[in-house]
Amino acid sequence: MTSTVDLSSLLTASKNLTSHLSRPDLPSVQLSLDQIEAQSRHLVSRLPPSDTDRAHVPFPLTLNYLLAQARVDAPALSSSIAHLNTSTTFTPLQPLQDTDVAGYLRHAHEQNLISTIEEGRKETQEDFYKMLEDRGHRDWEAKKRRVFEELGGRITTDNRALAELKQSTHGKSILSTSVSPSITLQMQSKMMAYGRVVAELNVARLRGTSYPIVHALVEASLAVASDSKGIQMTQNFHVLGKIIEEPPYLPPVEHAAAHVLNASLLERKYARIYLGDPDSREAANFRRQIARGAREALEEQYWDIVERTLQARPAEARLGGDPSISNKIRAFLLVRHYKNGEWEDRIELVAGQPLWARLYYLVRTGHVKEALDDVYKYHQAIENRETSFVNHFKAWIESVDRKLPKSHRDHLQAVYNAHMLHSSTADPFMLALYKLMGRLEPSRRNVPHVTTTTEDWMWFQLAMVDEDEDGGLRGLADVLLGYGERHFDGPENRPSRRGVWGGVLLMCGQFERAVSALWEHIETEIEAVHLAIALAYYGLLRIPSRAETSDMTPLTLSPASPPALSLSTLVWRYIRQFVKMDAKEALQYVYCVCLSADQGEGVGREQVETAWELVRRTIVLSNSGPAWEELVGGFRPDGSRFSGIIEQGTSLLHLQDTRQFNEEILIRAAKDSEENDRIAEAIKLYNLAGDYPTVVSCLAQALGNTIAQPTPDEKGRAIEKTAADIIRHYERTNRAVGKDRDAVVRLLKIREAMNAKAAGRPEVALDIMESTDLIPLSSDVAKITKRAEEFKDFHDALQRNLQVYLQLTMDALSGIHQKAKSSIVADTTRQMTLATVRKKSRSLIIFAGILKYRMSPDIYSYLARLDVEIAL
Repeated sequence: MTSTVDLSSLLTASKNLTSHLSRPDLPSVQLSLDQIEAQSRHLVSRLPPSDTDRAHVPFPLTLNYLLAQARVDAPALSSSIAHLNTSTTFTPLQPLQDTDVAGYLRHAHEQNLISTIEEGRKETQEDFYKMLEDRGHRDWEAKKRRVFEELGGRITTDNRALAELKQSTHGKSILSTSVSPSITLQMQSKMMAYGRVVAELNVARLRGTSYPIVHALVEASLAVASDSKGIQMTQNFHVLGKIIEEPPYLPPVEHAAAHVLNASLLERKYARIYLGDPDSREAANFRRQIARGAREALEEQYWDIVERTLQARPAEARLGGDPSISNKIRAFLLVRHYKNGEWEDRIELVAGQPLWARLYYLVRTGHVKEALDDVYKYHQAIENRETSFVNHFKAWIESVDRKLPKSHRDHLQAVYNAHMLHSSTADPFMLALYKLMGRLEPSRRNVPHVTTTTEDWMWFQLAMVDEDEDGGLRGLADVLLGYGERHFDGPENRPSRRGVWGGVLLMCGQFERAVSALWEHIETEIEAVHLAIALAYYGLLRIPSRAETSDMTPLTLSPASPPALSLSTLVWRYIRQFVKMDAKEALQYVYCVCLSADQGEGVGREQVETAWELVRRTIVLSNSGPAWEELVGGFRPDGSRFSGIIEQGTSLLHLQDTRQFNEEILIRAAKDSEENDRIAEAIKLYNLAGDYPTVVSCLAQALGNTIAQPTPDEKGRAIEKTAADIIRHYERTNRAVGKDRDAVVRLLKIREAMNAKAAGRPEVALDIMESTDLIPLSSDVAKITKRAEEFKDFHDALQRNLQVYLQLTMDALSGIHQKAKSSIVADTTRQMTLATVRKKSRSLIIFAGILKYRMSPDIYSYLARLDVEIAL
């Protein structure tokens, strides 16, 4: 029986040797290394010779002892290691004879397998680290973007910290930032073109009519498309239009039947199906519609390529006078596949024509009827080459969703396996036609010489997809997600391919991922927002709940639920670029957040509340002035109220009545404005909401802050003007009577007195201050004492500014005193005036002395000095 000695177990056992001793008074024994070695030698000397002979080797003594105990022959192992020949490690165990062909081939095969495995391992490792770096790159860019959006501004040259963050590095390369670039003229024109579409959409929603938003976006994108990215985005909108089967236009409202034809049938048309059970029959049929619409869009796109190619190269096309579709395909084949007087390799001629290629391109461009006509025209030649092809082709064209019965497909599979699968000379277009008709080998997704572009490849996948087999459109989506963005858009330094990955995701029904893919690149951010709005309008955008919404990215991915996209996040990050300059335009986008108000599980209600919050943000951030009042409403000079744009669109915000509008929008926006030090706007909002007590309370606080300024700034002057207008109206209508309104009236008089004093009219300033009844200027000490006791009941704004209006009043008295002394009036009159001034000055000093500790000592000293000057 053998036993394995573990050093750790040996250490544990040694520690347990004294565990049975229970006397804490005995000291523990600590041995040095030399003592341990001496004790080890002593123990070894007591072992039997048979065991000690094995341990006497030139290794450390303790280790040899342990090896000997475990029956390990250390000298034998040392000898084996010393005589190991590593040069023959990867040579065959048996020497190969020169005539052993089978052995040589077997060895070569094994070496090839090992090399292939090693190469695959290295490639996998490289791909993994590359993917990891790309993911880190993307996450860092997203975090940087989020930081700058929270800062709410652009990088400027005078902000060194932000500039350094923009130029921050991650890994080995300097990242190109995509955070809030300056809006160029081209971007501005694009935003304006798309903004008109959104405004027209909301007008239609207010009317309760439908609006073909996707076709409007296509026209807008064509108007501003200037490069390949713009053309790609136009194509993406076109794909969506074909998927949802949107009509290109609707009859005008003045049309006799417009009330029926323009009924709101498009808004949220697919919401119930898309947001419902994905395994239901309706959902499966809708996925078939997605695949069919995307395929038709690609067919129309390719036909446009055919037309442009023929126009660009008429000499090679030799179109002649026949404008038929079949003849145009024939001419296109000459341009594409006929070089130097001969057809390309593997192009098979049937009846002197590249018939297989011709049929394929007719199907590829969506002209299946013309393809069937050509099949009938060359019926005999085709049958001589491929028996029963005509019948199968006819049945395929006329079948529902182009799906043949199983018997037809089995026959096509047999023919395909017999002389096409392994043939190196078969016409690739004939091969593609057989695969399409029988939906053969769906896992082999590429057809050489046929699926040469991304669009060709996607069309072929959509034509092959079967919703009843291989996962259908969802299975195709999984395959595409496995390929990833780099496979379609290419590396980061190829912005001309931007939008292709988003279009691919759109074609396979991954709408949320498509919008997110476009949003990740600054070149396609604008289109991403408007694509999301169009999808939400038709009910094809799944919105996450507030708890699931991420602060870093609008896309929410969860293993337990389908992808979701936060439309409100996209909208706010988009409109915050221009919300200050054009709040009305920003508001049109906020209205679109409520498109998902019908989504279940409380998400719809959250979207409505989020839209209200965005409206309040828009109010707070927008510039003040006439445009701001046009946004929220206001009062005319005669006191009548007019409604703003927000109030006119309350139905789009799902606000039930005026009371809810006041509570959720105006009052809460007023509170937000207060927190952001926009007091004048807050007061106007409270006034619009009819919260008159709060209006005068805010006015009192605001005026209390501005009175302390000898010369008010622009904001202070605006507050004082607003206060004067509102108080005048309230006094006329007897509103908000009470302490706050009295404080506002007194504070306005104090400012009027300050202006009079600054204008060199101290008498007027003193009269105004006496009318406020704040300072007792009579010589009655009892009245002065009583007024001082009542001071604690004054409004807080008046208490805070005690030293302001005390000093103002004393300055007015001093000015009157100086004028009286230097005047040329009769001496009796001058003496009466001086006596009155001295009496009032003395009363003010008594009052100030009682309230001495409520103001600065410097102010009291100043008042006392002026009193002395007046008394002289």
